[in-house]
Amino acid sequence: MVYAIWLAGLALLFVVLERLWPRRPTPLLRRGIFSDLAYIVLNSEYIAILIGVAAPTIINWLGLRRFELSLISTQSFWTQFVLLLLVMDFAKWCVHNLLHRVPWLWEFHKVHHSIVDLDWIGNWRFHWMETIVYRSLLYFPAALCGFRSEVFFWVGVLDTLVGHFAHANLKWRIGGLKYVVNSPEMHIWHHNHPDSGPVNRNFALTLSIWDWLFGTAHVPVRDPKRLGFTGIENYPAHLPGQWLAPFNALARGKVGEAGR
Repeated sequence: MVYAIWLAGLALLFVVLERLWPRRPTPLLRRGIFSDLAYIVLNSEYIAILIGVAAPTIINWLGLRRFELSLISTQSFWTQFVLLLLVMDFAKWCVHNLLHRVPWLWEFHKVHHSIVDLDWIGNWRFHWMETIVYRSLLYFPAALCGFRSEVFFWVGVLDTLVGHFAHANLKWRIGGLKYVVNSPEMHIWHHNHPDSGPVNRNFALTLSIWDWLFGTAHVPVRDPKRLGFTGIENYPAHLPGQWLAPFNALARGKVGEAGR
């Protein structure tokens, strides 16, 4: 219930901000809005949060608590929060990189890149396989390290806030903070169409430091002219077709070049 309140509050905040400072004029009921509203219901981090909160309990049931790293479990909330944020965000950055570079993984990640009108709601447009597979892989090792459930919760809230911000249709540039936090000026170039500039850049989810450290940052002063990927014109426009598209591509053996 607490997380639902946070979701509603953040949604209202970004609806208002995008009306006040839009990067480009976009109607509130823009194309694809109803599919994306469905994605909010289905993908609103509930699975990820539940996995994070449940992971310590499941580890107890499996009798794996003896392998827990007591050095972390005995630390304060804020120490655990910072450590979990850094470790998880870097791990997600690595996985996000793979989603763009491994062809069959890219077929699932294409769902997220089918966005052509980027706004905060686009933060929720992703295939359920992304949550089930890599969130599970990340959260259980983190729980074995001794991170508490409430730490998972608040890192999830922060991830949601920054994810909304980075996808938002906001004409904001954040100066030197772009070297630390993901932002609209940076993330829009992650979604650019290959016709508009380089691809496989700006893999940041919450923290942008990894892109600057590993040379994948790309933040021009202008915006890309077009978003999407090669062949997006023929990609399903609505949720049911988008969920089926990766399986159809794999079944037909028509897996395209990753990241494009």
